[in-house]
Amino acid sequence: MRRKAGHLLAIEEDILDVALTLKAKGSERFHGFAAAKLIQTNRDARRLTSHGTLYKALGRLERAGLLASEWEDADIAVAEGRPRRRLYHVTDVGEHALAMARAQRPLPEPVIRRLAPG
Repeated sequence: MRRKAGHLLAIEEDILDVALTLKAKGSERFHGFAAAKLIQTNRDARRLTSHGTLYKALGRLERAGLLASEWEDADIAVAEGRPRRRLYHVTDVGEHALAMARAQRPLPEPVIRRLAPG
């Protein structure tokens, strides 16, 4: 599906919604697989493939400043016997963008330019 001028894609809205839901429950940071599970459980799972991969959407949102990320501490991953995870958190700009999307208002042009594939 193509992006409607000035608006988020449905998968991008879903990711921001999941991020804010987790934040409200006390989890500031999340990893991509956790977001995917919540989207599949609570929303239309087809969005994960019909709009490209989840990780491409996470990258666009981060590039646009709607999410920020960092790698988790390597010691945690080693202790749990798994690879390190990239942990994301929603920014103030991301919270504002989701509020605008829910109100069906267009996003600021600088945010939209940074969401463009690249």
